[in-house]
Amino acid sequence: MKTIKNRNKNGRPVKGLSEKKAYKVTVKMATEEFYTLKAKAKLAGINRCEFIRRCISSGVVQQRLTPELMQHIRQLCGMANNVNQIARTANAAGYFDVHLRCLEMNERLAKVIKRIENDC
Repeated sequence: MKTIKNRNKNGRPVKGLSEKKAYKVTVKMATEEFYTLKAKAKLAGINRCEFIRRCISSGVVQQRLTPELMQHIRQLCGMANNVNQIARTANAAGYFDVHLRCLEMNERLAKVIKRIENDC
């Protein structure tokens, strides 16, 4: 019996290891989240699994704020309160008495904003 070496086997070509989907992830969702996923996948014209895969590959998740950045934000909040107090004083006593305090506060605000910009 003769065998043909380059015989066409028909059917789908064998996938490489990098193409095979070997991992399964189970996710629990609330009802609203599930129906949102279902609607978005239908709108995109793909199934839910493919929609999630595309979200993973092209989606962006922002990292949480670092402790240093949170400290800078708290400083800004404190300075905002100080600015409000200065504005009240300026309205009550007149601008000339409060002028130096305003200049000092502006410098401190500029320093904190520069620190936040450098961290981001």
